[in-house]
Amino acid sequence: MAEVSDPQISEAYLDVRNDKSETNWLLLDYESDRSDKLQLTQTGTGGLAELREILEDSKASFAYVRVAYSNDKESTREKFILVVWIGSHCKVMRKAKISVHSADVKGVLRVFSIEVAAREKDDLNEDPIIGRLRKAGGASYDGV
Repeated sequence: MAEVSDPQISEAYLDVRNDKSETNWLLLDYESDRSDKLQLTQTGTGGLAELREILEDSKASFAYVRVAYSNDKESTREKFILVVWIGSHCKVMRKAKISVHSADVKGVLRVFSIEVAAREKDDLNEDPIIGRLRKAGGASYDGV
């Protein structure tokens, strides 16, 4: 089991979900290579592009991101995604525990439209993710 009891995690989650806050993502990393305790590493306001820049190939991490997109000229939607990052140089034992730890993380970062499994930074390109969000959102006015 992953330990996700740090109150900073819950506070950051609520901040990302807050419409009045500019914070639109949070990143959770393991306290150390041998620890199963997750801690809040960073938050930001630059969306997926900013998050992509700070992810490390040697780590497994979890991120929660608010993604804004337009369906047409008059409407904008905001949806939330859970990112499960497993870097290409992540240790084998850490990779093995991620699926079990994901359930614990989902207990804290509860509300999201889609889960994005990312192993390369290109897996976090915004256009394909917005396409998935449109499909998951139900009402689509642009034929996707």
